[in-house]
Amino acid sequence: MDARLFDAAFVACDQAAFKALFTEDAEFYHDKAGASFGDAARTLKSCPRAKGVTRTLVPGSLEVYPMQGDGAIQMGRHVFARAGEPGSEEAKFVHLWKRGPDGWRLARVLSFDHQPSAVAR
Repeated sequence: MDARLFDAAFVACDQAAFKALFTEDAEFYHDKAGASFGDAARTLKSCPRAKGVTRTLVPGSLEVYPMQGDGAIQMGRHVFARAGEPGSEEAKFVHLWKRGPDGWRLARVLSFDHQPSAVAR
């Protein structure tokens, strides 16, 4: 699901595919951009690819834990870089996924601890 989410957001820039991955009551909390809810959380604000931005999952950082009642908590670290610019930014994330009749959907997102990456990517 991580690959599907970030492919829709950063590679394909596919608004319909991105929105379909979220619950109707989605909540997104970002330490720099603030909080968004519902449709605002499920809507791509722009196409990162068009700005040369890439997202790379830090190898070995992804952890997934099942939750009783058809859910899962996913957490990890990822790096964002912009083509042609030195440096990159690393951040931590926690996702709460819920499984329903229409498959897995992202209900809550925490994106935090954004800072310059210690590792060149």
